Amino acid sequence: MELAIKYGFLALMAGMLIFFSLATEFFATPRSAVFIFQSVSITGILALGVTATLVVDGFDLSIGSTATSALMLSSYVMVVWEMSAVWAVLFCLVMGALVGLVNGLLIVKMKVPDLLATLGMMFLLIGLQRIPTEGRSISTGMVMPDGRVTEGVFAPEFLYLGRHKFDFFIENLIPVSVVVLLVLGFIVWAFMELTRHGRLMYAIGSNERAAELAGTNVNRYKVLAYMISGVLASVGGILLAARLGRGDIASGNNLLLDSVAAALIGFAVLGAAKPNVFGTIIGALFIGILLQGLTMMNAPYYTQDFVKGAVLVVALVFTFALSKRGGAH
Repeated sequence: MELAIKYGFLALMAGMLIFFSLATEFFATPRSAVFIFQSVSITGILALGVTATLVVDGFDLSIGSTATSALMLSSYVMVVWEMSAVWAVLFCLVMGALVGLVNGLLIVKMKVPDLLATLGMMFLLIGLQRIPTEGRSISTGMVMPDGRVTEGVFAPEFLYLGRHKFDFFIENLIPVSVVVLLVLGFIVWAFMELTRHGRLMYAIGSNERAAELAGTNVNRYKVLAYMISGVLASVGGILLAARLGRGDIASGNNLLLDSVAAALIGFAVLGAAKPNVFGTIIGALFIGILLQGLTMMNAPYYTQDFVKGAVLVVALVFTFALSKRGGAH
């Protein structure tokens, strides 16, 4: 039973890799691997933000809309305001931090339940990002609501973030966004696992009252968790804008569901049964492999969410039902 709890999910992932490799001709190729890595990088970065809030027993439903807002804001800064890539990135990071700060204050000061606070923020951002262009995507040469024609362009160094690939061995090319995911993943992991602050955040998540009695400033750490989530979401939005080269209003539709799924699947990796950075990145990779395999098998797009949901249920069974049963023996 303990082996099933600890390694069951990894065995499921290995089985899926073998199945897709046998079922499709080009799945087990360097090109397919690069596409999987690129597709999971943004999901993984957002999932790290979800993980930060889960650690303090919270939840951030606004993470997808924060990423889409960063996508639209960076596009607006460069195309409409004709400012540099540096300003676009800075504006987005500040916006993400502010969104996280407001979420955190609503939760700890106004005592609004985290799901309701972040749900409200999600709808607020979805509406706000559409207002400046009246719901249209942003691109060079578009006509703004006031009749102006935009003349700004996406800076080459900005597009570099989303489109450049590093040479790796002979055939493989690693996208910049994957490197960003790995760097951010290491930073968040080191913060959560190796620092006193990270351990206190885990303590808050496991027993908030006990952490408070031990002298921990619970409210401050909860706000910090949501600010981390907001900043990571804005990084994901920046990378998505850099990949697309336009402010596509509909491009972030699946970001919330995929990032939440990756973070929750992370509970099942190596039987952790808690939010953790390593599990979250493996969860994002799992979703990327699943979607790439289904796409290469020409599975209808409308079945993909069903399959993702089924896999998530299986992963959570590994995490909770089996672990409780194993602990009872």
